[in-house]
Amino acid sequence: MDSSQELKHRTTTQSNQDPQDTTTTDVRTEKKKAMAKRGLRSLAFAIALPLSMTVANIYSFGRPAGHQTYRNVSKPVWFPPLWLLHLMCVVYSLVMGFSAWLVWAEGGFHKKPRAAAMYMAQLGLSLAWDPIMFRMGASRVGLVVCLALLVSVYQCFRVFKNVNPIAGALVKPCLAWVGFLSVVNLKLVYL
Repeated sequence: MDSSQELKHRTTTQSNQDPQDTTTTDVRTEKKKAMAKRGLRSLAFAIALPLSMTVANIYSFGRPAGHQTYRNVSKPVWFPPLWLLHLMCVVYSLVMGFSAWLVWAEGGFHKKPRAAAMYMAQLGLSLAWDPIMFRMGASRVGLVVCLALLVSVYQCFRVFKNVNPIAGALVKPCLAWVGFLSVVNLKLVYL
């Protein structure tokens, strides 16, 4: 028997890695890229949907109608102009959408369904406030809606901070904004 025929030749790669490990690494990288793309799509959706609803709401109902409008009432100096009020409502919508996405990304809407209910409640109330205040001119009903909005944003804060502390921290300025909005609305009731 010839000794050259019985010898087995082993080859090794230069990096001493198993070729199967590189394919596993490539698969993991591809999975991470796919997850990142899905995450970006869901983030865009979570921000764009409430933002577009808010902008459409302002465009449709944001111009005061009737004889007793926001612009015609003599207001204190600290009242924001209408354009600033609407701009802050858009920023509020952006921040709340982003914080809700952070909670969703942590699985918070599945773990705590109350979080989703509170987010939807604040979204609906924030969209209802503008037409009630500016189109209908019903400042008392607007005050009730604004106070309900304040409660729902506070509940969002309580639930969101337990799921994701950053989301809870993002809701704090929104809570301050809705509090200021409630004070403005209360002052409009007495004007």
